[in-house]
Amino acid sequence: MEAKWIILLSTCWISCVAVNEFYSSTDHMIQLIDIKKKFVTCLHEYIEALEHQSDLLKRTLNAFENDFDDAPKDPEKFISNPLAAYQLVRKLSQVWPATLDLIEGRHAKDALENLRSTAQTLPSADDVEGVVMALIRLQEMYRLDPRNITLFSEINHNLRLDPDETFHIATISYLNQRFQYALLWMEETFRKLNKGEEAIVTKEEVLYQLASFSHQIQLSSGQDLTKGDLLQPALYKSLIESIKTWDWTAKYIPHFDSPVHSMDKAYEALCTGKKVMMTPQRERKLVCRYRTGRGNPLVLFKEEVEWDQPTILRYHDFLSEGEIDTIKTLARPKLSRAKAIDPVTGQKVSAASRVSKSAWLSEDEDPVITQINQRIADVTGLELETAEELQIANYGIGGQYEPHYDSKLTNDSDFQLRGGRISTVLIYMSDVDIGGATVFPVIGAALQPKRGTAVLWFNLLRNGDEDARTLHAACPVFVGNKWVANKWIRSHGQEFRRKCSAIKSD
Repeated sequence: MEAKWIILLSTCWISCVAVNEFYSSTDHMIQLIDIKKKFVTCLHEYIEALEHQSDLLKRTLNAFENDFDDAPKDPEKFISNPLAAYQLVRKLSQVWPATLDLIEGRHAKDALENLRSTAQTLPSADDVEGVVMALIRLQEMYRLDPRNITLFSEINHNLRLDPDETFHIATISYLNQRFQYALLWMEETFRKLNKGEEAIVTKEEVLYQLASFSHQIQLSSGQDLTKGDLLQPALYKSLIESIKTWDWTAKYIPHFDSPVHSMDKAYEALCTGKKVMMTPQRERKLVCRYRTGRGNPLVLFKEEVEWDQPTILRYHDFLSEGEIDTIKTLARPKLSRAKAIDPVTGQKVSAASRVSKSAWLSEDEDPVITQINQRIADVTGLELETAEELQIANYGIGGQYEPHYDSKLTNDSDFQLRGGRISTVLIYMSDVDIGGATVFPVIGAALQPKRGTAVLWFNLLRNGDEDARTLHAACPVFVGNKWVANKWIRSHGQEFRRKCSAIKSD
């Protein structure tokens, strides 16, 4: 029975790999709490059904044994009696169908079907890998060693990773070729075992993996390994002895930084809170004011200048709480069925770089969408006939998006018909406790998510060229649930809405 259960659950997990992708949407992850409760209930029901089934089978066995309690002294004489023969054959012919009927009892079968159905909604091995890679992204961005991460969890949620779990994280990191982080998590496992924490994994296994990881890092760094490979006893013994002398009480485990490009450094610096100093003259331009709708003078907006070169504007109280709730309600069913995708291009992305799940909402679905689109038209003064539908995105664990241009799309089938993305309206539908900022590495701007606000910038200059200063990125979400809505407005139809210019700087 145990082996059958393992096969059953493994089959269910494999079948749901391509369906759930919980890790790519925080909102989808929240559903796991209810799924856990439902699965526990179904499992209890199935166990009760099996126990009832077992009781009935025991009764059948006892009755069968009582019927044939005493073996005849003379079997030949006994069986030659036609009445005795009839009785024996009849009872034996009935015992298996009766037993089979109990084994395949209706109640147990229904409970098993419920359990199978619930198992289809459980996370997959792919989800586990996705969460691990999210942890690695957070480590990489915020320069955290495993003890910082586990300490953070203990303070906020009273969670503690055991050695088997840290060993598993190290293994997944290694399989994804993140050797440096695999080594850090393996070091953490060894430290925990040295403290006497109970685990299935042994020190010997961890030591071997540590030696293997160290060896792989030397390979990836191009160090000279002509003396031999890891399988040679001398080298292996040397690595093991070296590992045993590491200072496990050190405040910070040695970190191995990989080379990064200057733009990546600027992106990481902004995500970790480093700010660009502005001149007093430029700071004076960062003002708050009331503005009428450019397309509708009867509409009033609370406008804040977030950046001056290029102009980035934030509009406060852009969405009401009711509108945010309506959008989430409309988007959730689509998000639960969606694959993790690139929120800008709409293309499916790899497990190592999952960022969010997205859904598109049209005006036909609810009057609220029509109202929001009209508000976007008012605040931008642009024509929305060629604009894309409102995109809703919910970021996953460690969800991020690396530096990119909204105006640059590969295989853009709508370019001839609609033109490039002249403008972006980014609406924040949640606050984010830690991380999740929208940053512009070229100019040094960092915009913090603020629920109900909308941010506007132009991707194209007035002469039609791409504005290189609008390179932007989404920092990894460390703590919180990040919801955003995007409206990308296309350039066709804007000829009389935004004046063109032949000057390169425009």
